[in-house]
Amino acid sequence: MNRRGFLAFLGAAAAVAVTTAGDAKAFLTFEERRKRLAEKQPGIGKVKKKKKAVTAKKTRKPARPAYDGRELVDFSSPEKPGTIIVKTRERALYHVMGDGKAMRYMIAVGKEGFNWYGTARIGLKREWPKWTPPAEMIKRMPQYAKWKNGMPGGPKNPLGARALYLFTKQGDTMLRIHGTNAPSSIGTAASSGCFRMLNHEVIELYSKTPVGTKVIVL
Repeated sequence: MNRRGFLAFLGAAAAVAVTTAGDAKAFLTFEERRKRLAEKQPGIGKVKKKKKAVTAKKTRKPARPAYDGRELVDFSSPEKPGTIIVKTRERALYHVMGDGKAMRYMIAVGKEGFNWYGTARIGLKREWPKWTPPAEMIKRMPQYAKWKNGMPGGPKNPLGARALYLFTKQGDTMLRIHGTNAPSSIGTAASSGCFRMLNHEVIELYSKTPVGTKVIVL
């Protein structure tokens, strides 16, 4: 074979080698291609694990204590029998009985921002009282505007069956100890400052509380 023929042979052999290599690549499986690519470029071809979404746990509100009605409890107080002591945070009203005892009633108290603390006296008492929403309440809740001149007493009246009106030396505090048309609110902070009781329990307290009785709100 002369020199020119030999060089032509080498060229043809190289072309065949390139074609064969190309065909081999064409027949590589997906997994083999992924491995080769990963060898050349670390990090390529790795399957990323999905991160589990972190969801915030919902915090449940503390359960409202069950209320089985008024109860006679131990209660040490320097106040004389008949005095009414309201413990706002406890949502309870104590009617001092003397001899280290008091009748405890669960009540509804004012919502945040509507609480009042101090000492007052019972200035008025009313059976099935008329309810007149204050002007500031009507501004907050326009639906009560129709009762600006007063809602007649009755089962649908928010003051319920009885009302004891709290007064100080400055006059009417606009606060009441009263019944309710929403018994499920007892034990909650639901009112605009007044103290709600179950109707049959406020009737009992009303009968034992004369005008002039001292009321302490803590």
